[in-house]
Amino acid sequence: MDESNTIYRGRIVGLRVEPVTLPNGEHCDMEIVSHPGGAAAVAVDEQGRVCLLHQYRHAVGGWLWELPAGKLDADEPPLAAAQRELAEEAGVRAAHWRPLGEVVSSPGVFTERVHLFLATGLTPVAPAAEPHEVFEIHWVDLAQAVRRASDGEYSDAKTVIGLLRAAALEAAPSVHRSAG
Repeated sequence: MDESNTIYRGRIVGLRVEPVTLPNGEHCDMEIVSHPGGAAAVAVDEQGRVCLLHQYRHAVGGWLWELPAGKLDADEPPLAAAQRELAEEAGVRAAHWRPLGEVVSSPGVFTERVHLFLATGLTPVAPAAEPHEVFEIHWVDLAQAVRRASDGEYSDAKTVIGLLRAAALEAAPSVHRSAG
């Protein structure tokens, strides 16, 4: 990475051109968008409903259905970020957390990894959304949300994958084991 050329460094992302030797021996310059990564919470309440945000996203030209999520702050563990984002955006805290793995949305150009967590044992707290965030909070039956994800109504990668992984765990008897 010492040879890479940084073209842009912004508040959240950076862009660099990196000379690479591929496993097949080919040499090329790769454009890489660096991102600190993020975390998302699949928060399921006692009624089997999942918290989804109907959020405005200018970059994609409109509204998306998404899990409460956000970027990792400097040196912040992914679980702490998921806990922070769930409280800020959904106005709930969870007593039980279980990892659901990672998602990479566009590994050809982005370094971003989103860490997914199942959150249960929910209690209300005061939300603290940031001024640049525009969303509505909805609680949707988990089975209905999974159908919508499977049918293509939800297109956000972390949300679709998080819902499917959480639904698979909901069917398993060990869903309420704590991750931290």
